[in-house]
Amino acid sequence: MDIKQQILDYFNHFHSHPEVSWKEVETTRKLADILSDLGVGHRTFPDITGVIAEIGEGEEIVAVRADIDALWQEVDGNLQANHSCGHDANMAMVLGALLYLKDETLTKRVRFIFQPAEEVGNGSLSMIERGAIDGVSHLYGVHLRPIEELPFGKVTPALHHGSGIFLRGKVTGVDAHGARPHQGKNAIDVIAAIHQFVKSIYFSPFESYSAKLTHIQTGGDSLNIIPGNAKFALDVRSQSNELMAELQQKIAEGLMAIADLHNVDISFEWTDYTPAAEVSEVAMKIADSAIRETLGDQATAPPIHTTGADDFHFYTIKKPELHAAMIGVGADLSPGLHHPDMTFNLDALHIGARILANTLKAT
Repeated sequence: MDIKQQILDYFNHFHSHPEVSWKEVETTRKLADILSDLGVGHRTFPDITGVIAEIGEGEEIVAVRADIDALWQEVDGNLQANHSCGHDANMAMVLGALLYLKDETLTKRVRFIFQPAEEVGNGSLSMIERGAIDGVSHLYGVHLRPIEELPFGKVTPALHHGSGIFLRGKVTGVDAHGARPHQGKNAIDVIAAIHQFVKSIYFSPFESYSAKLTHIQTGGDSLNIIPGNAKFALDVRSQSNELMAELQQKIAEGLMAIADLHNVDISFEWTDYTPAAEVSEVAMKIADSAIRETLGDQATAPPIHTTGADDFHFYTIKKPELHAAMIGVGADLSPGLHHPDMTFNLDALHIGARILANTLKAT
């Protein structure tokens, strides 16, 4: 078998058949079919998408995780599912690692976790609940990196993701006629105040963090009505879990103050929390050695601190004794992750698969 070509074939299929979080039905079916064709034992679930497979024998279990969902975004004027975060590549690389390992004589079990719903920040929890990391001592992830972080040919043994969370809120004021603004409580004024408030939040410049409005919905087709109600959302991020807690407290206090100032009601909830990375030095060193063995010292990049978030880190939050690290693969990826026209050097897929296989074998 030409493994490099097979990895590319896997990627092309998943890239052409994207499915959004919790709806990865055909993706799950395809993964199960691939595993069946390879003679690899696996299980799916009656209530959620995703697959868990295993090869090898022994008491020790090491694992690797690939996320399988796509984003929903506008591409060339059309709203559609789109693999602009590279989860199609992650699946292909992990399947490639399986191809390299399945005929090896293994003295341990290697578990392959194909996880749904990373983009909404809680798919990993569903896998944990279904025993994905039961008995697992080491866990690895993999992700392509944007070109400003890592060029093609370079690979890092650890990604230190930040923490991320969404706030979904609603402003409840009073509608008014456009000619009589004094009779209403304008939700747009409140939204403008929220926008200015979140831009004025400051912590130490040595800390990485951000808070910004990412969704506003208010008013109707009648332009002579001042809307009293609005829905809004914030995307909030920080490099540490501790700073995230401070950010949430400051934002909550600010929203209540704005509600009092404008005499409106502001209700909100925090959703889709993703913790910051808790990287294991043990797992990182094993991955570092595998990269050097596969590509050489010149291709081995230091650990990267990135402002993105990934629910991979729930695995270590829920099981602190787990040795985990996410490997970052340089791919000349541009214009950037989540950009609808994201592209990368496809040769990175084979590199990632080989490094994953060597990492799992060396663990």
